[in-house]
Amino acid sequence: MRRSTARKRPRSTRQSRGRQQASYAQGVEQGYQDGRQAGFTSYNEKFQGTSIIIPSYNQLHYLKLCIESIIDHTDLAYEIIVIDNASTDGTDSYLAQLDGQVRYRILSENYGFAGAVNRGMMMAKGIMMLILNNDTLVTDNWLDNMIACLNSNPQIGMVGPVTNYIGGEQLIEVTYTEVSDMPDFARLNNVPDSRRWQQVDRLTGFCLLLRRELWEKIGYFDEGFEIGNFEDDDYNIRVKLLGYSLVIARDSFIHHFGSVSIKALGAQLEEVNHRNLQHYMNKWGNPHELVSVMKYRSAEQPALQAELAALGEAAFYPDGIAVTGINGTVYWIEGGGRRPVEGEFNGEAIRLGQIDIRRWPPGPPISSEEVHARWQQMLAIEGNELHGKTVSGLDGFHYYIQQGLKRKIITEAAFEGWALKARPSVQLTLEQLQAIPDGLPIIPAVKLRQGL
Repeated sequence: MRRSTARKRPRSTRQSRGRQQASYAQGVEQGYQDGRQAGFTSYNEKFQGTSIIIPSYNQLHYLKLCIESIIDHTDLAYEIIVIDNASTDGTDSYLAQLDGQVRYRILSENYGFAGAVNRGMMMAKGIMMLILNNDTLVTDNWLDNMIACLNSNPQIGMVGPVTNYIGGEQLIEVTYTEVSDMPDFARLNNVPDSRRWQQVDRLTGFCLLLRRELWEKIGYFDEGFEIGNFEDDDYNIRVKLLGYSLVIARDSFIHHFGSVSIKALGAQLEEVNHRNLQHYMNKWGNPHELVSVMKYRSAEQPALQAELAALGEAAFYPDGIAVTGINGTVYWIEGGGRRPVEGEFNGEAIRLGQIDIRRWPPGPPISSEEVHARWQQMLAIEGNELHGKTVSGLDGFHYYIQQGLKRKIITEAAFEGWALKARPSVQLTLEQLQAIPDGLPIIPAVKLRQGL
C-alpha cells in the first residue's frame, strides 16, 4: 500500500482558517442585520429624486426601449417603478432579470392605466413623481428641463413635455422620419429655455411630472375610468380646483410611439372611450365653469386659499359622514377633522384611500352610540336645525347645509356617492336659500378598485 506524499496541513493553520471562516460568517450576518435596521430606520424617509412610474400591459418590446432610454439619458437621481397589468408576454420574467435596477409589481388582473399608476404612486419614494407611458423614448435633458420648469413657481402643479404623437397643444412638428434620427432632433430642441414654458388648460397623461406634496393633497387617479382615457383629464381638473396651474415645458421633447396599449384594444376601444366619457360627464357636469368659479373665489378670499392648502381635495368633501380605508377603521368626519369610531358601526361608511383620510387632522375617538345619535339628529325633519340636511335649488342643483353654509353638490354622482341622497331634503324659499352664505362645492370621491 503506497503512502500519500501530500503533506498534511498543520493543525494551527486549519484552526486559523476555521476562525477566519467563522469571523467572515459573523461579519456577513452583522452586515445583514445592520442593513436591515438601516432599512427600517429610513423607511419613511423620502428619496431626494424622481420616482418614474411606468404602467405596462403586453408591450414588452416598447417597455425595454423605454427603460433603456431612461438609463441612457437621465443624469438626475431617479428610481424606475414598473406596474404591470397582468401581461402575458413575458414582462414579468424580464423585470425579474433586471436585478434590482427597477422596482416593480405584477398585478393579478388588468386594473387599467389609473390602477397601475395608483399602485406606483403608493410605492414611490421620490420627492417628485413622473408618470410615463411605456411606449416612449426619453432624450437628453428631458427630466432636467421639466424639473426646472416645475421648480420655477410653487403654483405650478404639473408639467408635461412636447412630443411627436399626441392630441392637443403638446404636439409639435418633427423633422425626423426614422427613430434613429430622433436623438439629434431632441438634442437641438432640449436646450434649456424658460421662455418656451407655456401655461395651458390641459396636459395629457403620457408624461406628467408633479411634486409628491401635490399628490398628498390630491390623491390617487380615479379607477372609475377603466382601461384608459379621460383619467388624465379628470386629474387636470382636480389640480386646477386647488389653484395650481398646468405648464408645457417646450424645451423638453420625448418620442411617443403612440397609444400602443390602447390601440391594441381594437374594436373594444370605442366602447372603452364611450364608457369613460360617460363617467367623466356624470362626475363633473361642467368642470370648466367650476374651475373658473373656484379661481375667482380663491382670489377674493385668502381664507379659502388657506383651507385648500390645509385640507387639499378633502376640502371639497362633506362633513357629517363616516369614511373607511384599507385597514377597516371607521372615522367620523365633522368640523374638518376625523375621529375613529369605537364600537360597532352599522351605518354607511364611504370607502376612501388612506391618502385621502390622512388629510383630515386626527381627533379623539368617538363612540358608535354618539355617532348614531348625531346621525339621527341630521335625519330628523322636525326642528329648525339645517345642519346635515339637503336643499333642492331652483337651479336644478342640490345643496348640502354644513356649519351655516350651503354647499353646491355639483352632480348626481356626488349626491349619491356621499350617501347624501338619503338625507332629508328641506324646502326653502329662494330668499331663504340666497341668505345662506356659500361654502365650497362638493365633488365626488375617487373610485378605487384596489386597497390603497
